[in-house]
Amino acid sequence: MASHYQHLSFEERRKIAKWREGKMPVPEIADRLSRPASTIYRELKRNTFLDAELPQYSGYYAVTAQDKYERRRAVHRKLVAYPEVKAAVEDALKAGWSPEQIAGRMRLEQHRICVSHETIYRFAYSKLGLAEAFYRHLPEHRRRRRPRNHRRHQRSHIQDSQSLCHRPAVVAERQEFGHWECDLMMFRKENGKVNVTSLVERVSRFTVLIRNEDRHSEPIMEALIAGLAPLPAEARQSITFDRGTEFSAWRRLKDGIGAASWFCDPQAPWQKGTVENTNGRLRKHLPRSTEPTALTNRYLRSICQSLNSTPRKCLGYRTPAEVFESNLMALRNRLE
Repeated sequence: MASHYQHLSFEERRKIAKWREGKMPVPEIADRLSRPASTIYRELKRNTFLDAELPQYSGYYAVTAQDKYERRRAVHRKLVAYPEVKAAVEDALKAGWSPEQIAGRMRLEQHRICVSHETIYRFAYSKLGLAEAFYRHLPEHRRRRRPRNHRRHQRSHIQDSQSLCHRPAVVAERQEFGHWECDLMMFRKENGKVNVTSLVERVSRFTVLIRNEDRHSEPIMEALIAGLAPLPAEARQSITFDRGTEFSAWRRLKDGIGAASWFCDPQAPWQKGTVENTNGRLRKHLPRSTEPTALTNRYLRSICQSLNSTPRKCLGYRTPAEVFESNLMALRNRLE
């Protein structure tokens, strides 16, 4: 496999300047730096300082060469060359979009100037980006990218639950609209028992949030019934849960809205990965330190609106709201 080309470093340019001052031939400089001679010739041609008025001061100087190199590279960085694109990217990041979502949406909307998600990351971690603290707008707000930690869950067993292994393949493979995943978002104990139900439709990734006053299962199920009841029956066919005791009253769903219930295997919340991933996104708006008084229905609706209007790579950079509405309209047309 061919190795990637490495640009000359400032230290290498210092050596080139010193050796050129000593009249060292270019082939020998290239040999000492383990570089092709063409690289050195190109460096001298591009970055030699020329003074038309005082030609005696013309020559190759390391600091000047490095400065010319950095300026030339900056011109090719779209977020430097096009301030309006940078402003648009920054606004989208502040709205909670990821670099990948921004890049994908630009391609979907066929912008005149598009950027890749790597371009956004490279700018954020470049010298200029770090000077502006641009990384603070990224989803993780970190100076360096690193793997996310996995959440750990401890869940109790639910008697007579319907195992996920019996869930139809059309649900597991996201081939049918109207199947949901559900979880509870908890907050610090000192803030009381208030929690939030997060509900995500598997095909569209459309999210619904519901406030609960405690973790008692029956009120939680009644709130789910009230939240999903306005939808057509085909749009609320099933819900997948983990085995937390807060979902032990799952039979009420079948009686209330006819929705089937499926349960993950013990200690396997990753089997409902759609809602787990959504919870990670929601934590930006609902950290564990959130006060119960802040969890108003209006605030939860605004969070849902923000999340559902954010383009997703898995949806071809369409938004969950667009996909959900499209499926809902198709469903209603079939029923008419």
